[in-house]
Formats: sequence, C-alpha cells, structure tokens
Amino acid sequence: MSHRLPVVAVVGRPNVGKSTFFNRVLGQRVAIVDDQPGVTRDRNFAQADWAGRDFFLVDTGGVIEGSEGQLDVAIREQAMVAVEEADAILFLVDGKEGVHPLDERLAEVLRKSEKPVLLVANKIDNLPTDQSHLDFWSLGIGEPIPVSALSGKGSGDLLDRLLEKLPEAPESIDAEDSVRVAVVGKPNVGKSSFVNRLLGEERVVVSEIPGTTRDPIDTVFRYHDRTLVFVDTAGLRRQTKVSDSIEYYSALRTDRVVHTSDVCVLLVDASEEELHAQDIRIAQMAWDAGRGLILLANKWDLVEKETNTAPQWEKKVRERYPFLQWVPIVFMSALTGQRIRKCLDLIFEVNEERSRRIETHEVNEVLAALVARQPPPHHRGRPVKIKYGTQVSVRPPVFTLFANFPKAVPDHYVRYLHNGFRNAWSFMGTPIRLRIRSGKDDAPNKR
Repeated sequence: MSHRLPVVAVVGRPNVGKSTFFNRVLGQRVAIVDDQPGVTRDRNFAQADWAGRDFFLVDTGGVIEGSEGQLDVAIREQAMVAVEEADAILFLVDGKEGVHPLDERLAEVLRKSEKPVLLVANKIDNLPTDQSHLDFWSLGIGEPIPVSALSGKGSGDLLDRLLEKLPEAPESIDAEDSVRVAVVGKPNVGKSSFVNRLLGEERVVVSEIPGTTRDPIDTVFRYHDRTLVFVDTAGLRRQTKVSDSIEYYSALRTDRVVHTSDVCVLLVDASEEELHAQDIRIAQMAWDAGRGLILLANKWDLVEKETNTAPQWEKKVRERYPFLQWVPIVFMSALTGQRIRKCLDLIFEVNEERSRRIETHEVNEVLAALVARQPPPHHRGRPVKIKYGTQVSVRPPVFTLFANFPKAVPDHYVRYLHNGFRNAWSFMGTPIRLRIRSGKDDAPNKR
C-alpha cells in the first residue's frame, strides 16, 4: 500500500568525490564541493530520476573509521544510519589514490549490511584506457565500476546498474477512487490526535513528547464508500535543528510522503499568534510539489474568541502569505472533535479540484476576456499576442498558452492571467501551472 520511493545512500571516506557525484546525478549544485575533507558534515538528500525511475539520493559525510574525534564520530554515525535506511548503497572510492585502509574498514561494514552495494571507483578520467579501478576488486564488494563524477564519464552506465538493484515500485491500493493524504506539520501540533479522532480509536501513538512519530504510518479509512489512506508523519523541524540522525531521516520520510500524496493536510497551532516559518516551509513544499493542500488550524478550543476571531485570523494569514489565499482553512480541535468531519469532505473536494479538466473552448473564452481587459505589454515596440491556450494535464492542472514572444511575457502579467483563471474556476486547494510558449518553440517557458 506504500508509495515510497527507494533511497540510495552515497558513502565513502572523506574527499573521494561523493558530493561531486551527488551534484552530477541531480544535474545541479546542491551539495557543497571542496577539497577540504569533512565539508559535508550532515547529509543532503534530494529526489533524482534516471530512465523513468525516481529515487531519493542521500549524500553523506565522509566516514572516518577508527577516529574518536567528536565530529568524526558524528559523521560516521550519520553515514551508518544512511546505510540502515537505504535500499541500495553506492560505495565511492578514489580511483587515483588506490585502495586506502579506510576503504577496507568501510568495505567490511558494508559487507555485513546485507544491502545491495555498488562499488564506484571515482576520478577515473581517462576511460576506457585507465584500468586502475581494477585494483579495488581486493575490497571484496564486487566489480568496481569506473566513473568520473567531474566530467560525467561512466555515470550513465552506473545508474543503469543501480536501477537493477532498486526494489520495484510497490503497487498502490486497488481502489481507483482512493485518495492518499499526508498529515504534516511541526512536531507536537496534534497530527496523531487528528488521525485518531477521525478513526475513533487509538491507532497511532500519541505523546506529549515531540518526535514520537518517526515512521510514516499508512491507515486505510472508508468514508462515503471511498477509500482514504492517511499517512501520519513525523513532525518536520527547521533544518538547523535536525541534528539527530533519526530526526534527519524522519524529515526525509516526510518529504517523500508529501511528494507521493494526493492531498496534504497541514496542521498548525491556532493558539499561537502567527504561523511559524516552518509551517510555511511545509506548505510551500506541498504547493511546489503540485499536491492539494488544506490548512487545519488545530487547538481552536484553546483560543479566546471574540466577534470575527476566525475571519480575522484567516485574513491575516492570507494577506501575509498570498499563495495561501487559494487554500481552504478549517478551524478545528482534534481533542474535542470540533469540525473534524468537515476535513474529510474537504479532502475529496480538493482532490477533485486537482483532477479537474477545463474544456479548451472555455479556456480560450476566459483567456480572450482577460487579454481584452488588459493586453500584455509590448516587446521592443511590437505587440505581444497571446493567441490561444489549452489545459495539457491534471494533478496539478497545467495550462499551456501560446504567444508570439513567449519570453517577453513578464512575470506580473503571468500572475494576472493566473489570478484570472483562479477567479473563473477556483481550483480550491490545488496549485495550477501556466506555461507560455511559442508554437515554433518546443521548449515551454515555465512560469
């Protein structure tokens, strides 16, 4: 019933090129790269894809076996947690320096892990003439695969081999009408209590101690003859506070759950005066991932109420964070059950909005009215004409608009069109994407 993406951990001693390889696979500079050993102290993770398969790639700090320095011990512990969590491991060694005693110690640890391990000899720049990678057969991990993370040589062959080691993507629940719901929020905001109240029984451990929930827990629930799959996740803390290995991987799991859900239910503490930066980060993560989003203001029973307390709270949130003006807000209490069932109806509504498709003739009627009311600005003295548009996909809804000068359409005008589409069709609780392109240009200008 899980939709989890496989996790691939990149491990090795310091300065063998793990971060360079990490950046090479992602196609962007995410990890800091430096010749100084120990630059990567914590782990970076990001979603990667190859040949149509998605997986999470984790870049770990360099493992220094035998060192008792405080930082070295911490890095080693974090890397070992990565090994435990991973579905497959890429063991990087330095092809230029040859076999190192630290490589031998780490190879011994990895042999005991019983996880699929690919031995990657990095810095082999003169492929295929350079055969120095063959020396690493002595580690007993298997065939050394030569690559150059810096130039990209051999990385495609390596990723092809990696896909063979990854578990097949598990099938989802049989019912086509099932909706996968990620219950997300800061630690100790009431996520487990919310799920328990919905189910009417203690299905998820509830504790006053933040961080009790570490693994995502799938809970199947039938409502109005439809299936909901709730995933109660560990609370996400600010990245600077994620120092514990277990918490780090809780954050990884939560990120993974958000990206594989249909609707994200974000619980916030309504008894606090303002939303925290972490609340907004989680909301933005779900929104950018194209997921439906519902904001649940929990602990409403603790709020001292006056006339228009709820509307004023809602107005303040929407004015400060404009993208939330499209997100439904429910004032509820997981403790008392106040408005708890309204959340279920909203989940289905938001999921339907996310799957909504607008007929092309209707798109062009609205588009023509918007352009007639406010034409796009000229480009170098020539009029910019947006000719027509169509919806090209759903979940989330994506619209492609065709123009004579697509790159000349300014961002503020794209926002104007975006708001016009919202006013016409709402798309409550779901992000929409507008892409401006030329009929002659195959590459869309995504906005």
